[in-house]
Amino acid sequence: MNIKEIYKLYCQHYLVDTDTRKIRNNTLYLALKGENFNGNTFAEEALHKGASYSIVDEKEYVTSSKIILVDNVLRTLQQLASLHRSTLNIPIIGLTGSNGKTTTKELINTVLSTQYKTTATVGNLNNHIGVPLTLLSMTPSTEIGIVEMGANHHKEIDFLCAIAKPDYGYITNFGKAHLEGFGSLEGVIAAKSELYNYLKENKKTVFVNPDDKIQVLKTAEIKTVLFNETVKLLEANPYVKVSFDQEFVSTNLIGEYNYSNISAAITLGLHFKISNENIKNALENYLPTNNRSQIFTTKKKNTLILDAYNANPTSMKAALDSFSLINSRNKMVILGDMFELGRESTKEHQSISEYCTALQLKNVLLVGELFNQTTSAHLKLASFDALKKYLSNTNITNFQILIKGSRGMALERAIDYL
Repeated sequence: MNIKEIYKLYCQHYLVDTDTRKIRNNTLYLALKGENFNGNTFAEEALHKGASYSIVDEKEYVTSSKIILVDNVLRTLQQLASLHRSTLNIPIIGLTGSNGKTTTKELINTVLSTQYKTTATVGNLNNHIGVPLTLLSMTPSTEIGIVEMGANHHKEIDFLCAIAKPDYGYITNFGKAHLEGFGSLEGVIAAKSELYNYLKENKKTVFVNPDDKIQVLKTAEIKTVLFNETVKLLEANPYVKVSFDQEFVSTNLIGEYNYSNISAAITLGLHFKISNENIKNALENYLPTNNRSQIFTTKKKNTLILDAYNANPTSMKAALDSFSLINSRNKMVILGDMFELGRESTKEHQSISEYCTALQLKNVLLVGELFNQTTSAHLKLASFDALKKYLSNTNITNFQILIKGSRGMALERAIDYL
């Protein structure tokens, strides 16, 4: 069966699933494979759970007329998404960047969905599988698509653009993330700018933060929409408050680094003719989730700023800058290792340790094997177990505490001891 025939099956219900634990009625089940699983083995189970058809790429699993054999299921998923994109007569916004892309995507979606039927990337499903799934979640009722694109190697954004074909683009920033794959900050800039290259070649539009010199330089020959000049930062202590066009907005986001994310959402909202009232209400009602810039108080009356979804040197310094400005007598910082930094790892962890000293931050806990190798006057704890032991034996109450580290450190586990 060729891709056009499979697409006709998809168009019967506009549903695609790749996980039999979350199968939906009348869906197309695509049997993806990974290092530790083979989706082909669940083809029959998917049908029993309600799938209309299962798509496999191993002949031995074709045990029913409802199981369709293709050469490569992943490639079929991507081709299906690309074909679907070509039928969608809607604007699609492509987002990438080193830091803040998921939060920015959520904010933009929150604002635009007040007046449009939007479909946006769920969570951070932003890779060669997530982007196709996002596109295939768009139905004839979708009016604007918002697609987050992630990458840790060159040419990945280029590949995702070829599938998503964005009409608009925005790069949040260029930071020291995934240096293991990109090699250097220059490599990060080149890789993320693949979105700019696509927009330029296809005469599309890019949103630009004029305070970011790299964005300005890289978009000189592209049709641009600059951040709305009326957007102003009023306060970030710790919640971010902004104004725009004589509107005042009090958000539930923390940290001055979220100002650019909010500015992007306001700018796109105004560009797509969202009313000022709807923009204001959307931003004020947005609540961060999933360990991203969350703030709450514990039973011990500690106020936690939980930003433990991910970390790299750029986002770490931004979080520390904002935390250093918070007015509080009792403050503590818990930082976990930053991963995927390659040969720059030792230098960057040492730099963060010294940055804490430069900001005159006290009660700094550095957690993990990488931070443990630094020369630092701060308390170093080689593992989470060591952190747990320290927190269990230390009376910490009425503190403002920043918790930040890479996803693999899972520092949100510290909440139980604070």
